[in-house]
Amino acid sequence: MRLDSYKVGNYTTGATYGKQLLWYFLGFPLVKSYLLPFSGFKVRILRFFGAKIGQGVRIKPGVKVKFPWRLNLGDYVWIGENTWIDNLAPVIVESHVCISQGVYLCTGNHDWSNSNFQLITAPIHIQEGSWIAAKSVIGPGVTVGKGAILSLGSVTGKSLEPMMIYTGNPAKIMKKRSIITDNLNLTQEEISSI
Repeated sequence: MRLDSYKVGNYTTGATYGKQLLWYFLGFPLVKSYLLPFSGFKVRILRFFGAKIGQGVRIKPGVKVKFPWRLNLGDYVWIGENTWIDNLAPVIVESHVCISQGVYLCTGNHDWSNSNFQLITAPIHIQEGSWIAAKSVIGPGVTVGKGAILSLGSVTGKSLEPMMIYTGNPAKIMKKRSIITDNLNLTQEEISSI
């Protein structure tokens, strides 16, 4: 490959140069900060830079977001310490999703068969009620089905089926997920929606 002839093609960052600089020198350090552990403050900063974020979102210290204007978080999403959302393409996380510590969400790759190492991007979509366990990695173009689990340290470059538990590198189905309601007095319809 010839890295001296590398080009991004028609890829754009999706923001003006000024907005990018403001994010990298002001917004990014504040969101990542361990000195400011308050989720509400971090949510407001991300929204200011264009992220779409629902209610009750928790963002722990050390979280890195490449481009907040390409981030969409539903209600009651938890993002653990040192998670890296490397969102060259959109990252959509639906409601009630837990992204644990040290998770890496990668939306970009390179075409190793192209002599110019061409950039390839694709979105990540994590559906409602899913759990991405600590130190897991999700690659470009992956959809995590509703209620799926990617277990500790697992890696996937392929979409995950709903209500299944995956483990390993590459991640493979371990078993079907079942949810115990602990007598929460839920109706059958509410249980089905979990």
